[in-house]
Amino acid sequence: MTSSYPRNPALLGLLVAGGLAFGGSAIAAPDGLYSTEELLDADVYTQANPDEEIGEVEDILLDNDMQIRALVIDTGNLLDMGEKQYVLETGQFTVETQNSDDLDDMEYRVLVDMSEEEVTQQPEYTNDWWQNARQSTQEAWEQTKEGAASAWENTQEGATKALDRIGAALENVGERTQEAASE
Repeated sequence: MTSSYPRNPALLGLLVAGGLAFGGSAIAAPDGLYSTEELLDADVYTQANPDEEIGEVEDILLDNDMQIRALVIDTGNLLDMGEKQYVLETGQFTVETQNSDDLDDMEYRVLVDMSEEEVTQQPEYTNDWWQNARQSTQEAWEQTKEGAASAWENTQEGATKALDRIGAALENVGERTQEAASE
C-alpha cells in the first residue's frame, strides 16, 4: 500500500535518529541509527506467529519531543475485519533489523507483543482518535511544562531561603566574634 502524503527521507531519518527510543520497548540488536523510510511499510508480525504477516506500518507518530509514541499498523483484512488501521503504542512492539550493513538492502520487521485479536482491540486510527490524542498529548505537555517551571521556581525559592539563612548565621557568628574580640 502506498501513502498519500509526501515523504522526506532525510527529515524522517533525522527524526528517527533522535527519537527511536520506542519508549522503553526492547529492540533486537540496536543499530544506533534507524531509517523511517525503511520502517514505513515494514511488515508486521505477532510474537506468537512471527512467520505470518498481519499488516504493515502505515505511519509513525511522534510527540513534541520528536520521540516515537506509536506506530499505525494497516492490517489489511486481519481476522476478516476489513481493512483498518490501528494505533500501537511504544512498548507494544519491537523492531528487528535485517541486512543493517547495507542501506540498499536493509529491512525492518515489526513484532507486536499481542495476538491478532488483541491488535484489533487497539484504538482505530481515525480522525476522531487523532483529534482526541492530539488534545490529550498537548494537555499533558502543558502540564509537564508547568510542573517543570513550578519545580524550578520551588528550587530557586528554597535555594534563596537557604542562602538567606546561611547569610544570617554567618552574620550572627561575625557579630559574636567581634563581641568576643572586644571583651
